[in-house]
Amino acid sequence: MATEGEELIANNLKQFLLVLSVSLSVATLPQVFSWFRQIPYTLLLVIVGLCLAFVDVRLVDLSPGLILAIFLPPLLFEAAWNLKWADLKSDLVPICLFAVLGVVISIAGVALGLNQFAGVPIATALLIGASLSATDPVSVVALFRELGVGKRLRTLMEGESLFNDGMAVVAFSVLVGIPLGQTDLAPPQVLGELLAVVGIGLGVGGLVGFGISYLTQRFDLPLVEQSLTLVSAYGTYLVTEDLGGSGVIGVVTTGLILGNFGSRIGMNPRTRLIVTEFWDFLAFFVNSIVFLLIGDQIRFAILGDNLQTIAVTIAAMIAARAVSTYGLGFISNRLVGSEIGIPDQTVLWWGGLRGSVSIALALSVPKVLGEREEIIATVFGVVLFTLLVQGLTTKPLLQNLGLMGGRAYEQDYQKAIARRAALGRVVEYLEKGDRKLEVDPEYYRYQTALVKGELEKIESQLEKLQITHPELKEFTAEKLRDELMAIEADTYAEFVRAGRLNKELAPYLSDALMGNV
Repeated sequence: MATEGEELIANNLKQFLLVLSVSLSVATLPQVFSWFRQIPYTLLLVIVGLCLAFVDVRLVDLSPGLILAIFLPPLLFEAAWNLKWADLKSDLVPICLFAVLGVVISIAGVALGLNQFAGVPIATALLIGASLSATDPVSVVALFRELGVGKRLRTLMEGESLFNDGMAVVAFSVLVGIPLGQTDLAPPQVLGELLAVVGIGLGVGGLVGFGISYLTQRFDLPLVEQSLTLVSAYGTYLVTEDLGGSGVIGVVTTGLILGNFGSRIGMNPRTRLIVTEFWDFLAFFVNSIVFLLIGDQIRFAILGDNLQTIAVTIAAMIAARAVSTYGLGFISNRLVGSEIGIPDQTVLWWGGLRGSVSIALALSVPKVLGEREEIIATVFGVVLFTLLVQGLTTKPLLQNLGLMGGRAYEQDYQKAIARRAALGRVVEYLEKGDRKLEVDPEYYRYQTALVKGELEKIESQLEKLQITHPELKEFTAEKLRDELMAIEADTYAEFVRAGRLNKELAPYLSDALMGNV
């Protein structure tokens, strides 16, 4: 028996190493072949996975429990950790509208379309709609960062995704009981269950987040603090699920608290940087595996048998997404003056990709349901469409809407500023009196003149950019405000760690500086 267990472990390890090797090999393709740089890395992984599936090479069996319990917590935590509360707070109303009402509209739209135009029973149609109601814009957000798309559009996209994951899981857990005769759709019962699931998630997430925030004030051990964030991500998810709450909402809550509060009062800047880099790596690592396996798990024969259902689902999903994005965007603009423009709404509509959460929900449908294979095939087909068609056309859409070209000059400006600062330090070093005796002084003067010449070119470049783009004045002022508020927060954190304050002070500059804008 022990031998069988050892063989199973060895086999699983070989499969894991195979998946990892293929994923990392795909990561090198854009470095070797420049053409591949036009395709987002995550979509490239899906395409490679599809090629493997086409020749019937299956790397590993994709279990829904594996995705939800192992892959989902780090992806959610990393996104929440990097999401700034100040940005989220300013757009909380539209994000909540998209994440809550948007999920309802998506489920209803897909279910109605399938029932009316494909003859799918309403209970099955609702399950398909719930599975596809969670957006997973990992590849789109990665593309946003690469192309320098505005921070606000990224916040709207990520914020909606973080919160609607939880809503989708809750909705699915309610609807999956309908065909089994286990769910009563009476509004009081549904509302009570929803509040309980969300409340437990918020409670456990808040308890873990604030608890670890105050715990890390007592010591300064970067590796321990880094490990605590990893334990908190998985621990929050598992404990919340065991208590009957939403693990997704719990992890998002913990990540938001630790990223915006705990990292400020309990970690010094160096530790915060170490933890952030660790989560960046972990998100890359997990995404590499997940997106490769999504493509590798496609069953082409089953997809072919359900092409009509898949086509109707895609049309209904896109239409429902348009209604929720443009309709709720209009309501948000009228209610709170969100000022989300039509171009931004268009990107939010088309960039609402589906991914690992949708597949995990579909695979978790009980095997006793006769429509299980149809549900899985439909969801896989729709996810594949969103990743390949919508994902690959998002960049041209951004170009046509003018949402990426206008930001390139900001990147050029930032690069010039960084280069000026670096060369300025080089000049300071060369002009110091402490020189090496074995080096000819004339060589020092030559190097100094050379670097100063480069500095003059950079100054000229900065001046041209400022003349060509007067809006850079506001851009640089915003960067300065961010730096000043970061210094203020770090100073409060130092006083708390030193025991000179019981708790961190409320930020003063956030209101004072914004009031002068």
